[in-house]
Amino acid sequence: MKNTTHVKTLAAAALLMFSANQALAAAPVTSGASEMQEQHTTADTLTARQQAIPLIAASMAVGNMKKLNAALNQGLDAGLTVNETKEILVQLYAYTGFPRSLNALGELMKVVDARKARGINDAQGKEPSAPVPVGDDLRRVGTANQTTISGAPVQGALFDFAPVINQFLQTHLFGDIFARDNLDWQSRELATVGALVSMPGVESQLLAHVKASLRVGLSAGQLRQLAQALRSNGDVDAAARVERALAEAK
Repeated sequence: MKNTTHVKTLAAAALLMFSANQALAAAPVTSGASEMQEQHTTADTLTARQQAIPLIAASMAVGNMKKLNAALNQGLDAGLTVNETKEILVQLYAYTGFPRSLNALGELMKVVDARKARGINDAQGKEPSAPVPVGDDLRRVGTANQTTISGAPVQGALFDFAPVINQFLQTHLFGDIFARDNLDWQSRELATVGALVSMPGVESQLLAHVKASLRVGLSAGQLRQLAQALRSNGDVDAAARVERALAEAK
């Protein structure tokens, strides 16, 4: 397909950035972050809605449609809107690839239609409140988002060697995707962690995203609960990876 190379570049870029940047020290949230992103929580428990997000992501990442169907129903029952659920599955293409994302969106369509047939009308949810900027403005917004989530400006030998990778990260992942405000950053990190724990061999990226989760306001207790939710769902190895990353992140 014409866009295969570009898609693979974006997916790899998302993983490479956090791997290269995981040693950077945390920095305070910038004033440019949206008001929604600054609403950090100090709770030690995930809401029912939040618990469903990593389960959706984990099953989507490995293409387990049976578990994904159950997790999607769980999330919608817990209050995820249809648009929030779409946004989770769209975002994760940057980490798991377009094929997984497209298949998962198809499964969501089936779930929503089946629920309607049973008389369940799920809330559609809001669209992004403003158009995503373009051109130089998009890169400025994306760079600010990247810096906030990563804890410091992203730089280093990797990005000197292949600067276009960071350009894709800033303009697309942290610009086009993370600038969309119909899903908060805590939910986006729960989804990313849920996907990465299901993919052996990306432990360094998982560690970086566990640190990012703490940086955007999730607590260690909530991440331990995430691990327990995965274990209860039969994802024992994934749960252990979360717990190891959390222990290392402290």
